[in-house]
Amino acid sequence: MNEQSVIFFDIDGTLLDHNKELPVSTKEAIHELKRRGHFVAIATGRGPFMFKKIGDELGIDTFVSYNGQYVVVKGEVVYKNPMELASLEKLIQASVKNDHPIVFMDPNKMKANVPEHPYITAGFSSLKVGTPTVDPLYYQENDIFQSLLFCEEGKEKQYEEEFPAFDFVRWHEVSVDVLPKGGSKAKGIEKVMEKLHIPNDRIYAFGDGLNDLEMLSTIENSVAMGNGVDEVKEVAKYITKPVDEDGILHGLKMVGLL
Repeated sequence: MNEQSVIFFDIDGTLLDHNKELPVSTKEAIHELKRRGHFVAIATGRGPFMFKKIGDELGIDTFVSYNGQYVVVKGEVVYKNPMELASLEKLIQASVKNDHPIVFMDPNKMKANVPEHPYITAGFSSLKVGTPTVDPLYYQENDIFQSLLFCEEGKEKQYEEEFPAFDFVRWHEVSVDVLPKGGSKAKGIEKVMEKLHIPNDRIYAFGDGLNDLEMLSTIENSVAMGNGVDEVKEVAKYITKPVDEDGILHGLKMVGLL
């Protein structure tokens, strides 16, 4: 058997195609990786409740979720980094003035601070995970690991200047992820590796979006999807085919794991 490696996969645009479906070749490739003794994990901006079905289907119980803020290894929570409450309250006040809705996210649920908004509808329809129910005070009683701020491109700049406690990472033309400053998938992966003790040259990562930049620029064996944004292609060691052209299978062969 090959020496064990660990492979981290982003979800949207990496494991899932643009229809939010798991290509057959991807599913077979991941099962083959596991059959060969490798360790497979997820690294995503989604929350755990948003990818449980994928995790169950692929038999994956190790993940970096919320862009590194909530990390689970073999079913055990090993790291939590919730948003700082006082700063979050100020962000909410500013966003309400600007008619920019917010969605609060914890490991089990997501709650919006307004009943309806076209931007929320647009963002979540692209994810195909349903829309959040409303509870404007949900953040007061629950640890929030990531929020979604809904605003047009460029409008996040004012928040970046006003709220240094947070990072703002765009994932949709009308929405940005809001997470604790300095948080990233790369940081979350560090927490996983503290438990797994696999050397750096046996760590691999696949991704396609702006929230994969830190992960693909720090992990030695990084693979950008052919459908990925230019920024991730510039920092990745390898570039594979697009997700809907058997990109995962091709990439795993490219790096010698299959």
